[in-house]
Amino acid sequence: MPLPLARPLRRGLLLAALYGAAAPAWMPAVAAPPRRDGPRYAGRAEVAAFAAEVASRRGLPRRWLQLQLAQARRLQAAQRLIMPPPTSAPPDWERHRAQFLRADRIAAGAAFAQAHRRWLAAAESRFGVPAHIVLGIIGVETYYGRITGRHRVIDALATLAFDFPTGRSDRSAFFRGELEEFLVWCAREGADPQAQFGSFAGAMGLPQFMPGSVNRWAVDFDGDGHTDLLGSAADAIGSVANYLAGHGWQPGLATHHAVGLPAAEADLLALLGPDLTPRWSPAQFGERGATLPPAAHEQGAPLALVELRNPGRASHYVAGTANFQVITRYNFSRFYAMAVIELGEAVRAEFDASPAPAERPPVPPLSAERAAAPGR
Repeated sequence: MPLPLARPLRRGLLLAALYGAAAPAWMPAVAAPPRRDGPRYAGRAEVAAFAAEVASRRGLPRRWLQLQLAQARRLQAAQRLIMPPPTSAPPDWERHRAQFLRADRIAAGAAFAQAHRRWLAAAESRFGVPAHIVLGIIGVETYYGRITGRHRVIDALATLAFDFPTGRSDRSAFFRGELEEFLVWCAREGADPQAQFGSFAGAMGLPQFMPGSVNRWAVDFDGDGHTDLLGSAADAIGSVANYLAGHGWQPGLATHHAVGLPAAEADLLALLGPDLTPRWSPAQFGERGATLPPAAHEQGAPLALVELRNPGRASHYVAGTANFQVITRYNFSRFYAMAVIELGEAVRAEFDASPAPAERPPVPPLSAERAAAPGR
């Protein structure tokens, strides 16, 4: 097998250079990568053995794998940031929400939606995932491309694969798998493994996919022959929608409903359950003394009572559907899912309220809701 050609996949950087100070509001900011001063992984026996295993298992050139891994450096930031914080404040939904439901992030999301409205509509049509949910995920993950990570992915993954820090459960096997997936993706795409940047854990692009998720769920939505989650907003949009659809998203089903709590504590505890799996019908919610809006009864889908805690203050509750749980498959956090939903709704409202530019071509609406809005 010939050595893969190096393709940087940095179209975002080229566009930023062309636009300069006049870059659109959605365009990712370009930051210089941090200085790399850790030791290289060249000469380590376990790294050489890993290269041989991947070459045999995935049909990649052994010499190419050895050359790429030899240039990886230990990343102290990855070792530090993968550890749990020494002290952690109790979960606080209102504080978490405030981090994402900011006017500047909402405005950036509306600008991103305007710039990529055609792809959002196409993804909603193809995968059944509403545009505002995709917008919420990209906004929470990377502030619409502004915060995509400054670490070389190969450094982050090699560090966590071969020098995972002690003091917490060892996940080095997981990161070895992700390092393998990263190298497979680079070989397939002709991407230079030394030129890909992401988070301290190796997540990449606008949606912050780990390499394994890139290989399983990323789509070439703009049809250019490559899956580029950093330089192609279209690919990022389509890939997020494909991921959610692949994890069970149900088109037309709400993510949650407002809920009135039962008076009896025993009924409240029973509805809360052990996790976010919807187990209760709307009728069973009613039997436990909880009240739901008519839409919940009309859909009739199973529900889970979701508690969003606020230390020292009353918790916030919603009745989550299966689609709420699907969002937690992206990040296993009820705070995350609710922040995605509320940010997406705020961006949709901002987009719908903004005047359409005179030069806007006739394209599909952002969502079904917008199509039904008066005056649109």
